[in-house]
Amino acid sequence: MWSEDTAAVIECRNLAKAYAPTGSTGQRFWQLLWGQAHRTVGRWALDGVSFQLGRGEVLGVVGCNGAGKSTLLQMLCGTLSPTAGDMVVRGRVAALLELGAGFNPDFTGRENATLNAALLGLTPEEVQRKLPDIVAFADIGAFIDEPVKTYSSGMFVRLAFAVATSVEPEILIIDEALSVGDGAFARKSFERIMDLKRGGATILFCSHSLYQVEALCERALWLNAGRMQAIGPAADVCAQYQAFLNGLAGLARGHTGAMDGMLPADASNASDPSGVHRQTVCAPVGGGRITGFTLRCAQQMGAEVTVRSGLDDVAVEISFVCDPALPCPVLALGISDQNGLTVSSALSLMDQAPLNRRPDGSGQATLVLQRLPLLKGRYSLTPFLLSEDGLHPYDQVLHAGHLRVTQDGPLQGVVSLPRRWL
Repeated sequence: MWSEDTAAVIECRNLAKAYAPTGSTGQRFWQLLWGQAHRTVGRWALDGVSFQLGRGEVLGVVGCNGAGKSTLLQMLCGTLSPTAGDMVVRGRVAALLELGAGFNPDFTGRENATLNAALLGLTPEEVQRKLPDIVAFADIGAFIDEPVKTYSSGMFVRLAFAVATSVEPEILIIDEALSVGDGAFARKSFERIMDLKRGGATILFCSHSLYQVEALCERALWLNAGRMQAIGPAADVCAQYQAFLNGLAGLARGHTGAMDGMLPADASNASDPSGVHRQTVCAPVGGGRITGFTLRCAQQMGAEVTVRSGLDDVAVEISFVCDPALPCPVLALGISDQNGLTVSSALSLMDQAPLNRRPDGSGQATLVLQRLPLLKGRYSLTPFLLSEDGLHPYDQVLHAGHLRVTQDGPLQGVVSLPRRWL
């Protein structure tokens, strides 16, 4: 059925998964009795998905809730069987799917780590050799010898990730698992993922953060209602998916665009309405934090300024503090319109503008938007603090500042492009 070329680690052809229709017990009984059940399909969670993934490739999987992402990943892990189509997976698979999946709630963390490492294919000797590293990486202290039913969601992720990546998998499957956990552990996790990537592991990364998908993945797969909408270079697929999101419900209010979702879902400071000037005593261990945000334009200074389109410069001042033991971070800025669409962004790393940081980890940078080309309207500014490679987010302050842009003349749109008439 399959070619002899084993360069493809994962091959899927017309993969489909159907779930039986819901109904009363009596209805299902009569369907079985009269042989009708096989002709009745309640819902196709996945339908006609085909792709190949080579050794060392990283594939991002994107799509709205209910698109079929988790179903696909569970089939690749072997926890679900396809209804139709063919699939081959070559290599040892480690997966982070549902929170705590595969853990016995009555077993301790150490017992679960031992059991799960063995289930992932390690010999008893290998398990005992790797167990100290697993415990150290999870870093949950005395809880390692407590039943996991007492664990927080963050502890679940720490232990599950430590086990899954300790077996040096040839294929790693991640389904939003890193959206739970503190900044220091999330950074450590991404560093391990990057190490696995450099070591040749094949990775499937399912995430709602398009920024992280683009930063981590070479290719991306977009699923919608169980069907493939696009597969190709991550930047192209993410752009198509973002356009789709922008069109949903007429650019539904509250969506912050392509840079949305960069932080873990439980980051307490992700949306701090009073975060323009924060009080921080010292740098967070293993992470960083935005401590100040100020706009300057002409004689104005504050969280909101009025700007004349094409005439005024806007200076965006961002203060931050970051663990001095970490490399110097980078800053990013997202600009969104009143519909939540990201109309532009900036990243100090891409602009080759290194930040200056004091010995205590604090620093400040100023981004100047020259002769702001945005047309009339109100715009929100969201600053981000990221790791030195721009991959892992430490902090963000949603809508920390606002621009009220005025203009002369009736030009329509969002931006005035440089132009000349011939």
